[in-house]
Amino acid sequence: MTKQQANTEKTYYVGRDQLPLSCPGPDMLIWNSHPKVYLPIEKTGEAVCEYCGAHYIMKD
Repeated sequence: MTKQQANTEKTYYVGRDQLPLSCPGPDMLIWNSHPKVYLPIEKTGEAVCEYCGAHYIMKD
């Protein structure tokens, strides 16, 4: 699997299989990104990263 650059999109759709949710995610390169933070998406189905502004939406 090829890793994607972190923070290249503003909206990411994630599934429950990707919990706990972190930004940048495990499939992203983090060498040029912000520190990894965990985002509480379970209750509302949406979360925004305080560092990069990426918007995460639960798709299922």
